[in-house]
Amino acid sequence: MTKLPFIFPVLLLLTTLLHPTFAEIKNLKITSDSRPMILFERFGFTHTGQTTISVSSVSVISSLSSPEPSRLGFFLLSEESLIQVLLELQQNPSFCVLDSKYIILLFTFQDLSPPPHSSFNHTYPITSPNEYSLFFANCAPESTVSMDVHTELYNLDGRGRGRVRDFLSAGLTQLPTLYSFFSLLYFAFFAFWIYFCFKNKTSVHRIHALMGALVIIKALNLLSAAEDKHYVKVTGTPHGWDVLFYIFQFIRVVLLFTVIVLIGTGWSFLKPFLQEKEKKVLMIVIPLQVLANVASIVIGETGPFIKDWVTWNQLFLLVDIICCCAIIFPIVWSIKSLKETSKTDGKAAKNLAKLTLFRQFYIVVIGYLYFTRIVVFALRTIAAYKYQWVANAAEECASLVFYAVIFYMFRPVERNEYFVLDDEEEEAAEMALREEEFEL
Repeated sequence: MTKLPFIFPVLLLLTTLLHPTFAEIKNLKITSDSRPMILFERFGFTHTGQTTISVSSVSVISSLSSPEPSRLGFFLLSEESLIQVLLELQQNPSFCVLDSKYIILLFTFQDLSPPPHSSFNHTYPITSPNEYSLFFANCAPESTVSMDVHTELYNLDGRGRGRVRDFLSAGLTQLPTLYSFFSLLYFAFFAFWIYFCFKNKTSVHRIHALMGALVIIKALNLLSAAEDKHYVKVTGTPHGWDVLFYIFQFIRVVLLFTVIVLIGTGWSFLKPFLQEKEKKVLMIVIPLQVLANVASIVIGETGPFIKDWVTWNQLFLLVDIICCCAIIFPIVWSIKSLKETSKTDGKAAKNLAKLTLFRQFYIVVIGYLYFTRIVVFALRTIAAYKYQWVANAAEECASLVFYAVIFYMFRPVERNEYFVLDDEEEEAAEMALREEEFEL
């Protein structure tokens, strides 16, 4: 088994980067798979945690002699123990992970019923609360495995006969309440935005309608996420709410990037049209977001057990980074355009006010992207498994603050504070533009 030392560092990276799954009841089909290690999912267990695994239609084909059934099996592994297993493999490359004292061995193919059924079904209580990864190991050389796998990972809530299964990881069981709370905030936000737009309807532009659409879609996205997680928590399946979640998530992400790009170009409130280079940014960002959402669905609806799961993760991260970089360009172009215009049109104060506005917008967008991509990821990585929900709460808080700041900056008002000027301010602005370079 010389492949194991190479596959395990990858799995170490995977279990570090992998977001805790919602542990829906899963039915998986493995077909002619030769991988020495398959990671199924990761789950945070309490002291009442249980794992139910059922395998059926098992077949093992080897190009060598008949494989030893005890060399294939399922086990649980904590992140702390993973390092110890790596050390064992480094010391002995032919070592089989199923023999390690650091794993929680569930069963091997030695426990299967006789052919032709070749099946096994058992429930295992978790005696030591922790976050574990569920693995399948194949230590039989030159062999492929086919099987149907049914998994249920859950914690028991309540006492006695009234105990119910909670299929959300110990650190994510608060998500239905969290998402419901934020969805209510966004519905209230939308109602206030509609009221404010009607109150100042003479100053409303097309961009304000798009901003309103973004808020209501965000509210619906959170509502569907709350229902999705609630049904997964209670029943182990999303009951179709995952479809609505992905639909609203797709519309929300495309709308969000579109609104940021359009505001960055000054569309509808500074100019009624888009330049060719600005149209090209939209033509790049929107298809990339379609691709990113397809990757997100594949990641969310399958799991690390599929062979291309790492590739889909890499694709999602790459596309997200490209989109985050692309939406910055229109803001920079607008700032440069305003700087050049300020030297010739004689409206120094207004141009300085617009420059200030777009510079603040630039800083807010950069801050939002940094927080939701870097800080939230760091929180997910360093937080104890029981507090994984804190990263989700931080992300939603940052998003709400971002929406509130952007909507306030570009709200429809007849006499915007940035453009209420007198002669003294005009002269001061001219001095500022002449004496100082306006930098990002």
